[in-house]
Amino acid sequence: MDELFLGLISGTSADAVDAALVSFSPTLKVEASLSHPIPSLLKQRIAAARRDSPFYQIAQLDVEVGELFAEAANRLLLQESLKAEDVTAIGSHGQTVWHEPDGNPAFTCQIGDPNVIAERTGITTVADFRRRDLAAGGQGAPLVPVFHQALFGDDNEARVVLNLGGIANITLLLPGEVASGFDTGPANALLDRWCLRHQGKPYDPGGTWAAQGTVVPDLLASLLDADYFRMPAPKSTGLEYFNVGFIEAALARLGGRIPPVDVQATLVELTAQTVADAIALASPAATRVLVCGGGAHNRYLMERLAQRLQPVRLETTAAFGLDPDYVEASAFAWLAMKTLHGAAGNEPRVTGANDYRVLGGIFRGQVSPPTPE
Repeated sequence: MDELFLGLISGTSADAVDAALVSFSPTLKVEASLSHPIPSLLKQRIAAARRDSPFYQIAQLDVEVGELFAEAANRLLLQESLKAEDVTAIGSHGQTVWHEPDGNPAFTCQIGDPNVIAERTGITTVADFRRRDLAAGGQGAPLVPVFHQALFGDDNEARVVLNLGGIANITLLLPGEVASGFDTGPANALLDRWCLRHQGKPYDPGGTWAAQGTVVPDLLASLLDADYFRMPAPKSTGLEYFNVGFIEAALARLGGRIPPVDVQATLVELTAQTVADAIALASPAATRVLVCGGGAHNRYLMERLAQRLQPVRLETTAAFGLDPDYVEASAFAWLAMKTLHGAAGNEPRVTGANDYRVLGGIFRGQVSPPTPE
């Protein structure tokens, strides 16, 4: 079997750790994958850690999330009857608890101690990918456009890769040009939290609840008035900006009660419109949009996107041989490979960094005992 890398990531919604075992020779192939659930209590603690948490709580969670990521990696190895020495390295994104690239100072924080992952798996682990780009003046996000270009770029067709995670981000792939991209705004982050509050479910399967509602134009206009949508790229965002408080503020400005199902339908429309507007402005020549991330399974959102994007063709990355659920995990396996080879993993045109940088730290796995002199 070709050299293997294992990518690990938990997205903004913190519902599971996605693990992908990837080979890259001669082309990328996902050899195996799994979704490792995050226990509900740990998920609640991760959500609570996003603001004003004592340092010791963050430090505890850092270790616990590291243990969880190691469990996901070891479970995948067991599933495939592989040993630690069969895998060259793990690329671990970790779990973002705060991302404030425009703060003073700018900072971002992903937990999931890579020392724990390397120790529990015995596999060299590459982690902490975002902070070097941030230190170089960048946003630290998105990091996947270079990976998207390697996989989905085409010499004859202008394409966009759309990741519908908690936050939506786009990669612009124009023939003969370096990839560019940015976060367009919210995707599942608002939908999931509003659904949990009013339906008691962690997400709206297929968008069936949202499809029962009616878009409220005044609410949509209030949501669209957010400063973020007018900011130029490079830009990135997260739950620090787009959270339930963001929805409540928009509702308060209208001064009336709107049925929760109509709010959900309007949130879907918010994502569809902001994505379509961003693509029309940044890549008007695009003829195809490839979707990945959990939002690819939201049928109602995909319908609204298809309507908004016409005549641009909308399909998932599955059409190009990569499961939309494991694109990001594969990307961090790829970034681990780049780091081990001493190659840059960022794209300054995307993040705004001063220059190209090798990303992440390397935490060695099993090592041979020292040789007596």
